Amino acid sequence: MVKGERRPAGGRRRKRSRERRWGRTWLRRLIAVLVILALLPFGLTLLYRVSWVHPVSTLMLADLATLQGYDRRWVSLDDMGTAAAYAVMMSEDGQFCAHSGVDWGALNTVVSDALSGERPRGASTIPMQTVKNLFLWSGRSYVRKVMEAPLALYFDAVVPKWRIMEIYLNIAEWGPNIYGVEAASQYHFGRPARDLSARQAALLAVTLPNPVGRNPARPSAGLGRLASIIERRAARAGAYVGCLD
Repeated sequence: MVKGERRPAGGRRRKRSRERRWGRTWLRRLIAVLVILALLPFGLTLLYRVSWVHPVSTLMLADLATLQGYDRRWVSLDDMGTAAAYAVMMSEDGQFCAHSGVDWGALNTVVSDALSGERPRGASTIPMQTVKNLFLWSGRSYVRKVMEAPLALYFDAVVPKWRIMEIYLNIAEWGPNIYGVEAASQYHFGRPARDLSARQAALLAVTLPNPVGRNPARPSAGLGRLASIIERRAARAGAYVGCLD
């Protein structure tokens, strides 16, 4: 450009117009991606109703992405026996058969405790933990909790209870790179899940809240006492586990 010559105003306008079009195009693409991601769990939930589909969790995908790999051996609910399912239900979600995905009574108690300044306690149901493992991320997050509830309600409405339990027991983490009750049973006790004793099943169940820090094969005294409580509850489960029949 010759010294002193001005750039034509029309050129600047065309450049700004191109920039605006480029910005709108990428904004539309971003919105489309976000909509797809938001709708994906609802579509996958329908797919996961099918018994021969074996879902994987986001943690399992992360293990694959970081080239760590994982051990998961899918087993149907019928083939894993009742010991693990009963113990996990009595430990994690005693009202599993009664609620519709969210235990509102427990949730209201947690909210009230939080508002009064008390230390928050867990109120996650098995459907909530299942959708978290399948579609969301780990760690403490109020944003994730807000997303969990509607996903759990939908998941529970679409997927039968027995199938929810089957999926959960096949994707729950039971140690670094160990997923599902069959892999956990083989790893910790050297036997298939269907051969677990009531005591071993209870130890696996109470390990779930902290699978990295707790070892069911070498339980601490506190973990052993907790397992004894769950073992007794599982033995008296009765109608509480009726939805798994």
